Amino acid sequence: MASARAALLFALLAAWEFLPRSGLMNPELLPPLSEVLTTLWKLLQRSNVHAAIGVTMAEVAVAFLIAIPLGTLLGVLIAEKPYLADIFKPLLFYVFSIPKSVFLPMFILVFGINFAQKVAYAAFTTTFVVIMSAAACVESVKTEYIEVARSCGASRTQLILRVYVPSMLPMLLETIRISMIFNFTAVMIAEMYASRTGIGHLIANWGENFQMPQLFAGIVLLSVIAIFFNESVRWLEERCSNWRT
Repeated sequence: MASARAALLFALLAAWEFLPRSGLMNPELLPPLSEVLTTLWKLLQRSNVHAAIGVTMAEVAVAFLIAIPLGTLLGVLIAEKPYLADIFKPLLFYVFSIPKSVFLPMFILVFGINFAQKVAYAAFTTTFVVIMSAAACVESVKTEYIEVARSCGASRTQLILRVYVPSMLPMLLETIRISMIFNFTAVMIAEMYASRTGIGHLIANWGENFQMPQLFAGIVLLSVIAIFFNESVRWLEERCSNWRT
């Protein structure tokens, strides 16, 4: 399986290098991979690119730290209370189905074009994903575990820490992976739509000015960062998989 994936990746990268150089693809629209990687190396030497990456990572981290605990708490409350579930679940499904980009102008009007606007928008987008996933995690916990804990006099805190968390952890880690995708995407959209800094802002400028090597170099950089985070959480997910019974 690993060798097949490696072969597929090698074929895609080789095609990226060969097609523009052979003339089958316009190199002005799709620069060869070697040119993109050379451009990426040069960009990584620039201080403004370092600053843009730092701003983007800070926005992603702060929005993530807001959305995960907030969404988890709301999801647990909704799943535990049938009355709240009957009220809020239909509304959550409705809002979840709406493209969140339509709300971005509202955040710009409220917060302006700054760090807080991008963090608030990304946290808003990600929280809905976490709420839905956390509620599903709670509903997946075996009822006999909860009944046994309650019959032994477990407090609400003990119930959450010793029953819910160990049983939910593998699914929560998967939720974290999915949520980071939404979080990262929301920050990129906010930076490309209206921003003065950030890697998304640079990528938008490169695209508008038809600087294709820089554009693809930025995309490669973002892809590497996203893959690294995804695989790190996947590793944690595999390590914690034996917690769930």
